[in-house]
Amino acid sequence: MARGKLRIYLGAAPGVGKTYAMLSEAHRRIERGTDCVVAFVEHHHRPRTEVMLHGLEQIPRRDLEYRDTVFTEMDVDAVLARRPQVALVDELAHTNVPGSRHTKRWQDVEDLLAAGIDVVSTVNIQHLESLGDVVESITGVRQRETVPDEVVRRADQVELVDMSPQALRRRMAHGNIYKPDKVDAALSNYFRPGNLTALRELALLWVADRVDEYLNAYRSEHEVSTIWGSRERIVVGLTGGPEGRTLIRRAARLAEKGAGGEVLAVYVSRSDGLTSASPKELAVQRTLVEDLGGTFHHVVGDDVPVALLDFSRGVNATQIVLGVSRRKGWQYVFGPGVGATVATDSGPDLDVHLITHDEAGKGRGLPVPRSARLGRSRIIWGWLTGVAGPVLLTLLLTTISVDLGLPNDMLLFLTVTVAAALVGGLYPALASAAFGSLLLNYYFTPPLHELTVADPKNIVAIVIFVLVGVSVASVVDLAARRTHQAARLRAESEILSFLAGNVLRGETGLEELLERVRETFAMESVALLERAGDVAPWTCAGSVGPRPCENPEGADVDVPVGDHMALALTGRVLPAEDRRVLAAFAAQAAVVLDRQRLQHEADQAKELAEGNRIRTALLAAVSHDLRTPLAGIKVSVSSLRSHDVAWSEEDQAELLEAIEEGADRLDLLVGNLLDMSRLQTGTVTPIVREADLDEVVPMALGGVPEDSVELNIPETLPMVQVDKGLLERSVANVVENAVKYSPPGTPVLVKASAIADRVEVRVIDRGPGVPDEAKDRIFEPFQRYGDSPRGSGVGLGLAVARGFAEAMGGTIDAEDTPGGGLTMVLSLPTAPARPAAASPPRSTASRVPGL
Repeated sequence: MARGKLRIYLGAAPGVGKTYAMLSEAHRRIERGTDCVVAFVEHHHRPRTEVMLHGLEQIPRRDLEYRDTVFTEMDVDAVLARRPQVALVDELAHTNVPGSRHTKRWQDVEDLLAAGIDVVSTVNIQHLESLGDVVESITGVRQRETVPDEVVRRADQVELVDMSPQALRRRMAHGNIYKPDKVDAALSNYFRPGNLTALRELALLWVADRVDEYLNAYRSEHEVSTIWGSRERIVVGLTGGPEGRTLIRRAARLAEKGAGGEVLAVYVSRSDGLTSASPKELAVQRTLVEDLGGTFHHVVGDDVPVALLDFSRGVNATQIVLGVSRRKGWQYVFGPGVGATVATDSGPDLDVHLITHDEAGKGRGLPVPRSARLGRSRIIWGWLTGVAGPVLLTLLLTTISVDLGLPNDMLLFLTVTVAAALVGGLYPALASAAFGSLLLNYYFTPPLHELTVADPKNIVAIVIFVLVGVSVASVVDLAARRTHQAARLRAESEILSFLAGNVLRGETGLEELLERVRETFAMESVALLERAGDVAPWTCAGSVGPRPCENPEGADVDVPVGDHMALALTGRVLPAEDRRVLAAFAAQAAVVLDRQRLQHEADQAKELAEGNRIRTALLAAVSHDLRTPLAGIKVSVSSLRSHDVAWSEEDQAELLEAIEEGADRLDLLVGNLLDMSRLQTGTVTPIVREADLDEVVPMALGGVPEDSVELNIPETLPMVQVDKGLLERSVANVVENAVKYSPPGTPVLVKASAIADRVEVRVIDRGPGVPDEAKDRIFEPFQRYGDSPRGSGVGLGLAVARGFAEAMGGTIDAEDTPGGGLTMVLSLPTAPARPAAASPPRSTASRVPGL
């Protein structure tokens, strides 16, 4: 069975007309004889949209009951049974009511597509999952209903329903989107012109990328190698030289002249990894092109023109920007150059721009010979072999009586030259070849003892000898330099890998990193210096080693990090090639210093947040917990002072007892509040001692009605390490909250159990429960979920309970009660185990009267 096709109408915001466009498409298809039905369309009481439903067959919806409310959802089974050619499904990102076939509506659509039914749907750009954070930063509203981008990208057709922000706001003002009582609030919040413009841009860019995907897929499928100039894509060829900045800026100006222009900077390096480009300059150019809105690419290719053209055609570029060659005129004898070759081979579909710059014609410079890096002893032995070897060989050949012949003599001298090259590298071998050729000419080439050659064949032989010697020396020197470069690059890669790992893991401290710098470069001391301004004095943020320098001027090597920071090293002067890795260390040191300071600020912020939490708990206790005993005392006192009622002695005793109980409770609360106040100021800590739960928990239930709580605290539980007063208040607040929301006649269950090194007190109710997304929010101050009973407080009880619990080292979390309701889990640390002989006898568990 063929899979159905998905068509999506994508909008930037609600009200742009997605549903209307979808219904119009349905009417057009019905007119063409297509079997089209409405699986689910939400008209939101918009008259024009409602009218469009007339004449369309609608599949009856499915009724689902959730929390005493009936909701309607798409009946997927009914649509599959009806099996139309096309089904209209509105709001692709919608979350279904629990009890539906799937959690998300896009999953229902997948079932219809798998059954061979074509689907036409709608979605707004803000509902794409990857854009959630961006949309929230624009509108300030987090979208809870999202659809994976891949679902939309897999659609066979995505049609943008566009409308300018001004037109959409006019529609809103005319009442075509929301009811009149909601228009003003919508226009001043979500539907602000800036929000709508930003959302519209997101939608346009997303659809543009989708069009690019379609185009690239088509070109790949049909093997189209020619360039289609659908929009300007400008490739900038970089060499790593300073002229690259000029080329990038010129390409950016060219891109600005065309709508949707794109700049792609590309650097082509050789496949052997060896390059003369400056890594620092390439990093600067990468930053520049990204700041101008372009992208930087690094490709590998031994033939630069071919690699550049292949890349350009691969990205469907329309223009190439290159700099005029830096080579001098005589250097063109070696070839036409990259620019001329690219211009010749680009063909009619690629425009090539050659841009003049300040470096044009100055030349790249001849390669500077470098020593073979073979070591001091090898170079000395190489010179001895190259100079003394031919002399000793000449003495040997002239003293023996056997004439070996000129060819054999030349082979022996060539052997000495090769030996000098293998031992000492290029220059000793060149000296050996030159000196050996002179000795061959003087002692072994007729006429003897003259620097002339009688036979032309001998001239050719001597020239070949010199060329072979020079070639062998060059090959050995090149191999030595390549070996040195490979070893150096390997060491650099290991160091950079170490730094990258530390960046990702955040493991190394500043002192450890500076010590690693000192060991890596064999320096005496390393210091990270910083200052507040250009004229401010330098201060040391961190240092290792004896006598670190106090300013960059006194250092043997200094690497600036930004404008007001520098890494200063003493001990020796480093070669220029070492500064690249040293710059990476310096940047990492600055990152580590910033991370340490941010961590310190985060710790301070955490302390401030902790103080704020405790202050919130104090406020909550004052405004919430003191009210009940004060009210009881006032009522009892007012009753006793009333002259209209003749109170019996029993009544007076009962009222006096109520006053005494309220006063005792106030005294306990005030004492706890004073302790919490001192805790907040850091002058006192909670009095954490060993305690039995079966002694503390019953005392916390004095404020709840009798028979409203069932208590199950085993006497075999281990003792807990808590502050009794704080624990009592935590349990009291949680239990009082559970009693308020429990159905009448259904008691709250309070039970405790031991798990590993913790003891858990569970307060279980059978109330309406709380959804997962609100379980943390109910612990915030002044938060009450759902419809609370009248007179149930201002929503501070749970905030106070959590604050007190965490002050003792415990936690409070909310869980669902199996079968419905909410369970509060208070987790407390157990007391350290003591020897059996020293253990006091356990007290008998107390019980609240009536429980």
